[in-house]
Amino acid sequence: MKIFAIGQNYQEHNKELNSKNPTEPVVFMKPDSALLKNNKPFFIPDFTQELHYETELIIKFNRLGKNIDSKFSYRYFAEIGLGVDFTARDLQRKLKSEGKPWEISKAFDNSAVIGQFLPVAGLGDIQKIQFRLDINGKTVQAGNSFDMIFPVNELIAYVSRFFTIKIGDILFTGTPVGVGKVFIGDRLEGYIFDKKMFDFEIK
Repeated sequence: MKIFAIGQNYQEHNKELNSKNPTEPVVFMKPDSALLKNNKPFFIPDFTQELHYETELIIKFNRLGKNIDSKFSYRYFAEIGLGVDFTARDLQRKLKSEGKPWEISKAFDNSAVIGQFLPVAGLGDIQKIQFRLDINGKTVQAGNSFDMIFPVNELIAYVSRFFTIKIGDILFTGTPVGVGKVFIGDRLEGYIFDKKMFDFEIK
């Protein structure tokens, strides 16, 4: 299975990182070894001193697809979930400044946390989904898919131009404003509307 991820898909998040809004989706990938499931704890790796959380809505694909028309993209998934794209921000910043690829700052082991999935059928408009991240009981990120620069249907169409989508592949759709550093002992709880999707600790 493949993990597709989208960067810079919320304007306010781009502002906080001093990034320009993209004219096309920014796509990167994570290997299957990046997955962290079942509320298992996340252990901060020794190669970063600035590990950031990025909470994102995620799509799980249930059909094989290639060059998907955006108006038919809804046919390729039936569930939506919530995850965390962990980022070694100090490492990413260094690699970007040197003009080098920054996969190792995003695609390392356990960097793609995924929680539960919910049937899309019961959620209404996919572009009006509220979600949030609480750390130690305090909300640190709150987003709504309405604010995406590129909506889900466009992301699926774009990604499928370059990659064959297979059953079980996952798409991280970008993070809203409010990213920040995590510390040992933090408890992260993620919600879609008021439904808890994940609950795990940093160690």
